[in-house]
Amino acid sequence: MGPTKIIISGGGTGGHIFPAIAIANALKRMEPECEILFVGANGRMEMEKVPAAGYKIIGLNISGIQRGSIVKNLGLPFKVIGSVRKALKIIEEFQPDVVVGVGGYASGPILFAASLKKIPYLIQEQNSYAGITNKWLGKYAEKVCVAFDGMEQFFPAAKLVKTGNPVRREVVDVHNKHHAGAELLKLDPLKKTILVTGGSLGAGTLNKSIEKHISALIDADVQLIWQTGRFYYKGIMERLGPDFHPNVRVLEFLNRMDLAYSAADLIISRAGAGTIAELCLIKKPVILVPSPNVAEDHQSKNALALVQNNAAMMIADRSATDTLVSEALNLLNDRERSKIYAEQIGKMALPDADNLIARHVMLLAKGRSN
Repeated sequence: MGPTKIIISGGGTGGHIFPAIAIANALKRMEPECEILFVGANGRMEMEKVPAAGYKIIGLNISGIQRGSIVKNLGLPFKVIGSVRKALKIIEEFQPDVVVGVGGYASGPILFAASLKKIPYLIQEQNSYAGITNKWLGKYAEKVCVAFDGMEQFFPAAKLVKTGNPVRREVVDVHNKHHAGAELLKLDPLKKTILVTGGSLGAGTLNKSIEKHISALIDADVQLIWQTGRFYYKGIMERLGPDFHPNVRVLEFLNRMDLAYSAADLIISRAGAGTIAELCLIKKPVILVPSPNVAEDHQSKNALALVQNNAAMMIADRSATDTLVSEALNLLNDRERSKIYAEQIGKMALPDADNLIARHVMLLAKGRSN
């Protein structure tokens, strides 16, 4: 009996890559000798993030369906066939005991190849609404790890395990850091503070909404931690000027997300599944503005799962530019509602997701080697 061999596949966005790395780290804690190979999509973010986390990755030439362009999709069938061929070759050479799919372009071909080779696989579905590929692959999976209730509408109920979404542990470690966060960001720890974050690339609507009504925040003497993302930072800085106002911190990227979360009294964010998993552990009032540009409107459905539990407020992307800032100020001043949101979102937290998923992965691997 050699070490357990595991393939983890998927990526495309931070929302898929961070959980995949968290699962790999949990597997390594459980069995330090286990061998882990990642399979990603060439040219996507995982090809740099995974090696940076210390794991080996092989890329497939695969991309998603391009909405609204027939021409760009013409090569897709050839890419899919080529990717499945390469996936079969990877499996033959690496001989995994089990394969894990976390969503994203690359997990389709590798899970399909695993099913052809009779290798057990597990799917980690991050969203409250399953995408086409995962629904189809879920029929043949041994286990489907989910983060939301009601997922039997997409997957066989017997295969479902509610584990939650793995989070970056260092990001959600916010205990007793309020003053440290304020100090790092050069803010007053006693003033009300809003954190606005649109992820690493930023979110155009959030930025537009804040910029349009920034004077209302200043008039209310509310501090702002504004993470713009790299696409928008330069333009915003040119328009505002470098020393715009002592209450406002404009940042392209937040390296210490834990300290930004700690310094904030209210968080405004997109509604990606990974972000929501973090926010549940942070237990603060949240306004979610789902991105309309994601497949199958996942983010609105993720946000609604919280709204139905009175755990967050949701504002539609199309109305955010007019209403986001005024709603945020209303919520900051409404202590009772803020308290309810913070308590309810905390009840939805599933803090041990990475270990639970890793345990199921190991059980499948052992089942096969026995």
